[in-house]
Amino acid sequence: MIVRQVNVATPMTYSRGRPTHPVKRGMIMKKLISAAALILASQFTLSPAAFAGTQQQERMKTCNAEAKAKNLAGDARKAFMKDCLSGKQQEAKSARTAQQEKMKTCNAEAKTKGLKGDARKAFMKECLSKQA
Repeated sequence: MIVRQVNVATPMTYSRGRPTHPVKRGMIMKKLISAAALILASQFTLSPAAFAGTQQQERMKTCNAEAKAKNLAGDARKAFMKDCLSGKQQEAKSARTAQQEKMKTCNAEAKTKGLKGDARKAFMKECLSKQA
């Protein structure tokens, strides 16, 4: 018969018939928890949804700055923020920019041709409708 000497400070426990030291078991558990936490954290940081949040935050910052610059408050601010955050403001700006580009090119042509008065008005009307 084999007699084992057991240290009272670190008692032995049995797992599936094999003695397991409690400190080693704790270390294994810590490693498993650390690995699971690392995998979970990498899923959140590398997901596209995390980047979308920052894009929305940037849009929120710019819309807030525009609303503040326009001194909007109450319902007017709510309506402006709703349009701005949905992207309607960007569409309006791009449409306005296209119209402004048309105006610039037509103005430049009218200036080079030296048109004035009614002739200039007729030319501008034709030029702007032609490019549309």
